[in-house]
Amino acid sequence: MFNLLRYPLTGALLVLLSTISLSASAQMNMEEHDRKPYYFGITLAANQSYFRLSHSDLFLHQDSIMVAEPLKTVGFNLGLLANLRLTNRFDLRFNPQLFFANKNLYFRENYPDRATEKKVESIVVSFPLQIKFKSDRIGNMRVYTIAGMKLDHDLASNKSVRLAEDLVKVNKTTYGFELGAGFEFYFPSFIFTPEFKISNGLNDVHVRDPNLRYSNVIDQLNSRMIVFSIHLQG
Repeated sequence: MFNLLRYPLTGALLVLLSTISLSASAQMNMEEHDRKPYYFGITLAANQSYFRLSHSDLFLHQDSIMVAEPLKTVGFNLGLLANLRLTNRFDLRFNPQLFFANKNLYFRENYPDRATEKKVESIVVSFPLQIKFKSDRIGNMRVYTIAGMKLDHDLASNKSVRLAEDLVKVNKTTYGFELGAGFEFYFPSFIFTPEFKISNGLNDVHVRDPNLRYSNVIDQLNSRMIVFSIHLQG
Protein backbone atom coordinates (compact mmCIF):
# COMPACT_ATOMS: atom_id res chain seq x y z
CA MET A 1 0.00 0.00 0.00
CA PHE A 2 2.83 2.41 0.87
CA ASN A 3 4.49 1.66 -2.46
CA LEU A 4 1.25 2.41 -4.32
CA LEU A 5 0.93 5.72 -2.50
CA ARG A 6 4.44 6.66 -3.61
CA TYR A 7 3.43 6.04 -7.24
CA PRO A 8 -0.21 7.23 -7.47
CA LEU A 9 -0.51 6.85 -11.26
CA THR A 10 0.66 3.23 -11.14
CA GLY A 11 -1.69 2.51 -8.25
CA ALA A 12 -4.62 4.16 -10.01
CA LEU A 13 -3.97 2.14 -13.17
CA LEU A 14 -3.83 -1.12 -11.22
CA VAL A 15 -7.05 -0.27 -9.41
CA LEU A 16 -8.75 0.62 -12.72
CA LEU A 17 -7.71 -2.63 -14.40
CA SER A 18 -8.73 -4.65 -11.34
CA THR A 19 -12.14 -2.95 -11.28
CA ILE A 20 -12.66 -3.61 -14.98
CA SER A 21 -11.57 -7.22 -14.60
CA LEU A 22 -13.88 -7.85 -11.64
CA SER A 23 -16.88 -6.20 -13.28
CA ALA A 24 -16.23 -8.03 -16.55
CA SER A 25 -15.95 -11.42 -14.79
CA ALA A 26 -19.34 -11.22 -13.08
CA GLN A 27 -21.01 -13.08 -15.96
CA MET A 28 -20.05 -14.36 -19.40
CA ASN A 29 -20.71 -11.52 -21.84
CA MET A 30 -20.97 -11.61 -25.64
CA GLU A 31 -20.47 -15.37 -25.91
CA GLU A 32 -21.46 -15.29 -29.58
CA HIS A 33 -18.70 -12.78 -30.38
CA ASP A 34 -16.02 -15.48 -30.67
CA ARG A 35 -17.90 -16.98 -33.63
CA LYS A 36 -18.23 -13.71 -35.59
CA PRO A 37 -16.34 -13.83 -38.91
CA TYR A 38 -15.56 -10.11 -38.64
CA TYR A 39 -16.28 -7.06 -36.50
CA PHE A 40 -15.41 -3.35 -36.34
CA GLY A 41 -14.41 -0.71 -33.82
CA ILE A 42 -12.90 2.70 -33.20
CA THR A 43 -9.49 3.68 -31.80
CA LEU A 44 -8.44 6.51 -29.50
CA ALA A 45 -4.74 6.71 -28.69
CA ALA A 46 -1.82 8.73 -27.37
CA ASN A 47 1.64 8.50 -28.90
CA GLN A 48 5.22 9.41 -28.10
CA SER A 49 7.12 9.97 -31.35
CA TYR A 50 10.70 10.80 -32.23
CA PHE A 51 13.46 10.18 -34.78
CA ARG A 52 16.37 7.79 -34.51
CA LEU A 53 19.17 10.06 -35.73
CA SER A 54 22.60 9.19 -37.12
CA HIS A 55 25.19 11.89 -37.77
CA SER A 56 26.89 12.59 -41.09
CA ASP A 57 30.67 12.70 -41.59
CA LEU A 58 30.45 16.50 -41.78
CA PHE A 59 29.28 16.60 -38.16
CA LEU A 60 32.71 15.40 -37.01
CA HIS A 61 34.63 17.83 -39.26
CA GLN A 62 32.88 21.10 -38.41
CA ASP A 63 32.87 23.10 -35.18
CA SER A 64 29.70 25.17 -35.54
CA ILE A 65 26.94 22.71 -34.58
CA MET A 66 28.17 20.72 -31.59
CA VAL A 67 24.98 18.82 -30.68
CA ALA A 68 22.29 17.34 -32.92
CA GLU A 69 19.84 14.98 -31.27
CA PRO A 70 16.14 14.00 -31.42
CA LEU A 71 13.48 15.03 -28.91
CA LYS A 72 10.50 12.98 -27.80
CA THR A 73 7.07 14.61 -28.05
CA VAL A 74 3.51 13.54 -27.26
CA GLY A 75 0.61 13.44 -29.74
CA PHE A 76 -2.69 11.68 -30.28
CA ASN A 77 -4.37 9.35 -32.81
CA LEU A 78 -7.85 8.66 -34.12
CA GLY A 79 -8.67 5.56 -36.09
CA LEU A 80 -10.97 2.77 -37.22
CA LEU A 81 -10.59 -0.96 -36.70
CA ALA A 82 -11.61 -3.94 -38.82
CA ASN A 83 -10.97 -7.47 -37.52
CA LEU A 84 -11.26 -10.66 -39.65
CA ARG A 85 -11.33 -14.01 -37.87
CA LEU A 86 -8.93 -16.53 -39.45
CA THR A 87 -8.84 -19.33 -36.83
CA ASN A 88 -9.57 -19.76 -33.12
CA ARG A 89 -6.13 -18.32 -32.41
CA PHE A 90 -5.40 -15.88 -35.25
CA ASP A 91 -7.12 -12.79 -36.65
CA LEU A 92 -6.21 -10.42 -39.47
CA ARG A 93 -6.55 -6.81 -38.39
CA PHE A 94 -6.64 -3.52 -40.35
CA ASN A 95 -6.35 -0.40 -38.18
CA PRO A 96 -6.08 2.82 -40.29
CA GLN A 97 -5.33 5.86 -38.15
CA LEU A 98 -4.70 9.58 -38.31
CA PHE A 99 -1.68 10.61 -36.21
CA PHE A 100 -1.00 14.12 -34.94
CA ALA A 101 2.61 14.25 -33.78
CA ASN A 102 5.84 16.24 -33.81
CA LYS A 103 9.32 14.77 -34.20
CA ASN A 104 11.48 17.67 -33.06
CA LEU A 105 15.26 18.01 -33.31
CA TYR A 106 17.61 19.80 -30.89
CA PHE A 107 20.78 21.59 -32.01
CA ARG A 108 23.47 23.27 -29.92
CA GLU A 109 25.71 25.76 -31.75
CA ASN A 110 29.04 27.35 -30.92
CA TYR A 111 28.89 30.36 -33.25
CA PRO A 112 26.73 31.98 -31.99
CA ASP A 113 26.36 30.17 -28.66
CA ARG A 114 22.70 29.16 -28.69
CA ALA A 115 20.30 26.24 -28.52
CA THR A 116 17.81 25.70 -31.34
CA GLU A 117 14.82 23.40 -31.54
CA LYS A 118 13.54 22.53 -35.00
CA LYS A 119 9.92 21.42 -35.12
CA VAL A 120 9.08 18.70 -37.63
CA GLU A 121 5.28 18.67 -37.57
CA SER A 122 3.47 15.58 -38.82
CA ILE A 123 -0.11 14.75 -39.71
CA VAL A 124 0.21 11.12 -40.70
CA VAL A 125 -2.30 8.78 -42.33
CA SER A 126 -1.22 5.30 -41.28
CA PHE A 127 -2.28 1.98 -42.87
CA PRO A 128 -1.19 -0.94 -40.65
CA LEU A 129 -2.02 -4.56 -41.43
CA GLN A 130 -1.48 -6.91 -38.50
CA ILE A 131 -1.73 -10.54 -37.46
CA LYS A 132 -3.31 -10.95 -34.03
CA PHE A 133 -2.55 -13.97 -31.84
CA LYS A 134 -5.10 -14.36 -29.04
CA SER A 135 -5.41 -16.49 -25.93
CA ASP A 136 -8.49 -18.33 -24.66
CA ARG A 137 -11.03 -16.24 -22.83
CA ILE A 138 -10.59 -16.20 -19.06
CA GLY A 139 -14.12 -15.31 -18.06
CA ASN A 140 -14.62 -11.97 -19.79
CA MET A 141 -10.94 -11.20 -20.40
CA ARG A 142 -8.50 -12.18 -23.12
CA VAL A 143 -4.82 -11.39 -23.78
CA TYR A 144 -3.40 -10.97 -27.29
CA THR A 145 -0.28 -9.95 -29.19
CA ILE A 146 0.03 -8.29 -32.60
CA ALA A 147 2.71 -8.08 -35.27
CA GLY A 148 2.50 -6.49 -38.70
CA MET A 149 3.63 -3.97 -41.28
CA LYS A 150 2.54 -0.39 -41.89
CA LEU A 151 2.63 2.30 -44.57
CA ASP A 152 2.52 5.94 -43.42
CA HIS A 153 1.89 9.06 -45.51
CA ASP A 154 2.73 12.44 -43.95
CA LEU A 155 0.26 15.11 -45.08
CA ALA A 156 2.38 17.87 -43.47
CA SER A 157 5.74 16.89 -45.00
CA ASN A 158 8.04 19.84 -45.74
CA LYS A 159 9.89 18.05 -48.55
CA SER A 160 8.72 20.50 -51.24
CA VAL A 161 9.41 23.70 -49.25
CA ARG A 162 11.86 25.93 -51.13
CA LEU A 163 12.76 28.70 -48.68
CA ALA A 164 14.07 26.32 -46.05
CA GLU A 165 17.56 27.40 -44.97
CA ASP A 166 16.90 26.55 -41.33
CA LEU A 167 14.74 23.46 -41.86
CA VAL A 168 15.36 19.74 -41.89
CA LYS A 169 13.33 18.19 -44.70
CA VAL A 170 11.66 14.78 -44.43
CA ASN A 171 9.97 12.52 -46.95
CA LYS A 172 6.23 11.94 -47.08
CA THR A 173 6.24 8.13 -47.03
CA THR A 174 7.41 5.74 -44.34
CA TYR A 175 7.12 1.97 -44.14
CA GLY A 176 7.96 -0.20 -41.17
CA PHE A 177 6.82 -2.79 -38.62
CA GLU A 178 4.70 -2.83 -35.48
CA LEU A 179 4.72 -5.07 -32.40
CA GLY A 180 2.35 -4.91 -29.47
CA ALA A 181 0.12 -6.55 -26.88
CA GLY A 182 -3.23 -5.85 -25.29
CA PHE A 183 -6.18 -7.00 -23.19
CA GLU A 184 -9.80 -7.47 -24.22
CA PHE A 185 -12.46 -6.92 -21.54
CA TYR A 186 -15.91 -8.14 -22.59
CA PHE A 187 -18.92 -6.12 -21.43
CA PRO A 188 -22.59 -6.81 -22.31
CA SER A 189 -22.59 -4.54 -25.38
CA PHE A 190 -18.95 -3.75 -26.24
CA ILE A 191 -15.32 -4.79 -25.81
CA PHE A 192 -12.93 -2.46 -24.00
CA THR A 193 -9.36 -3.01 -25.27
CA PRO A 194 -6.27 -1.24 -23.90
CA GLU A 195 -3.20 -1.87 -26.07
CA PHE A 196 0.49 -0.96 -26.07
CA LYS A 197 2.68 -1.13 -29.19
CA ILE A 198 5.92 0.08 -30.73
CA SER A 199 5.96 1.30 -34.33
CA ASN A 200 9.31 1.63 -36.13
CA GLY A 201 10.02 3.00 -39.59
CA LEU A 202 12.53 1.06 -41.69
CA ASN A 203 13.35 3.60 -44.40
CA ASP A 204 15.43 6.76 -44.08
CA VAL A 205 13.10 9.79 -44.36
CA HIS A 206 15.81 12.47 -44.37
CA VAL A 207 15.85 14.58 -47.54
CA ARG A 208 19.49 15.58 -47.95
CA ASP A 209 20.22 19.08 -49.20
CA PRO A 210 23.79 20.54 -49.13
CA ASN A 211 22.35 24.05 -48.84
CA LEU A 212 20.68 23.39 -45.47
CA ARG A 213 23.11 23.91 -42.57
CA TYR A 214 21.19 21.89 -39.99
CA SER A 215 20.50 19.10 -42.44
CA ASN A 216 24.19 18.79 -43.33
CA VAL A 217 25.13 17.32 -39.96
CA ILE A 218 22.49 14.57 -40.22
CA ASP A 219 22.91 11.34 -42.15
CA GLN A 220 19.74 9.29 -41.54
CA LEU A 221 16.41 9.84 -39.79
CA ASN A 222 14.17 6.87 -38.96
CA SER A 223 10.78 7.36 -37.36
CA ARG A 224 9.99 5.78 -34.00
CA MET A 225 6.69 5.75 -32.12
CA ILE A 226 5.32 4.30 -28.89
CA VAL A 227 1.52 4.12 -28.83
CA PHE A 228 -1.01 3.47 -26.08
CA SER A 229 -4.44 2.80 -27.59
CA ILE A 230 -7.99 2.22 -26.39
CA HIS A 231 -10.08 0.21 -28.87
CA LEU A 232 -13.86 0.10 -28.47
CA GLN A 233 -15.22 -2.88 -30.42
CA GLY A 234 -18.65 -4.31 -31.01
